[in-house]
Amino acid sequence: MNSELNRRDFLKQGSLTALVTAMGSQIVFAHHMPPGYRPIFLDEKDALKGKSTEMIVQGDKPWNVETPVHLLDDRVTPVDKMFIRNNGLVPEKIDVANWTLTIDGESVKAPKTYSLADLKKKFKQHTYQLVLECGGNGRAGYQPQASGNQWGQGAVHCAQWTGVRLKDVLNDVGIKNDAVYIGYHGKDLHLSRDPKKESISRGVPMSKAMEDETLIAWQMNGQDIPEFHGYPLRLVIGGWPASVSGKWLSRISVRNKVHDGAKMEGHSYKLPRNPVVPGTDIPATDEYYKIIESMPVKSLITYPKTGAMLDPGKQLALRGHAWAGDHAVKKVEVSIDFGATWKECKLEAPVNRLAWQHWNTNIQFPANGYYEIWAKATDDKGNAQPMLVPGWNPGGYLNNACERIAVKVG
Repeated sequence: MNSELNRRDFLKQGSLTALVTAMGSQIVFAHHMPPGYRPIFLDEKDALKGKSTEMIVQGDKPWNVETPVHLLDDRVTPVDKMFIRNNGLVPEKIDVANWTLTIDGESVKAPKTYSLADLKKKFKQHTYQLVLECGGNGRAGYQPQASGNQWGQGAVHCAQWTGVRLKDVLNDVGIKNDAVYIGYHGKDLHLSRDPKKESISRGVPMSKAMEDETLIAWQMNGQDIPEFHGYPLRLVIGGWPASVSGKWLSRISVRNKVHDGAKMEGHSYKLPRNPVVPGTDIPATDEYYKIIESMPVKSLITYPKTGAMLDPGKQLALRGHAWAGDHAVKKVEVSIDFGATWKECKLEAPVNRLAWQHWNTNIQFPANGYYEIWAKATDDKGNAQPMLVPGWNPGGYLNNACERIAVKVG
């Protein structure tokens, strides 16, 4: 599409000539088109192309797509099974050859701009496997219903990311002593298509920004980052809500205050400072809310799929993953008697800090019939998953209740 003929121009000008030029074809029955109508041709591409046919669409404007838990069985999440959480629209034009990253803000000694080639040549490259989990993962478990996409437990993945450490780039630019926070800026389009508005611009404190595992990445699982996951450049910050890992990255601002970009306001990605009566509205101010940082301890049962029918007398080989934000998982336990007793599982160390950990065990069922298998992870600080859905909050964030599946034996 001609970059001068973007969607905003079509709607503003109402130019049939512009539409025909962009589409490269005559629009049959154009005289019947409603005023301001945008042809489907001009909508976003299909985010489900190349994805598993079992993926769950939470929304398509913007695309929000969930992974059924049993599809997360891989140790390294492949792209066809990765959830998508977008706040805006994929950039209409991605010019990789001229893509740049600018570091600016009140707390840089002087702004500096890098091309992709600069980043790849100037800095040492690193690869880490990192958990990215939507802050609202598990939101569907809250009653009454909280605002936002009603995610089950599949808004999480753990892929391999390759790029350069953000701290190496920031040190090259030069950071002032008053630096407090970083904020990212991407080239995704606001849903209104207003070029002056950002769909999302979040960030993290300097201590998190300067961790070894915080990357400016251009590869995922050894390939270019897929378009719907931030191609060609993405900020990747493991262990915190995935919303801090900005896609289509073009600028990072080093701030002398907490970043105040889009989705840093109101109760977006924040928890009440004190318990809230379910369904209660509270003022969306810093007096009542705190920003979500490290994600809570959590686990998944990735095999078997819930609803499995098992042969009597045979052991079940059960497995899954567990993670704990900035921390490590110390143990994973499972129960088949609704939490009356627990069996500790074999737990592997993570391949690197902020990656999920794999666990497995064998279960022998005492009799034929219906069972629920519960999984509970405990982190290295002694925090364990609650057996019930944790405290309700208006944003429906951080539901880390024990994972459950149902099976029938015999």
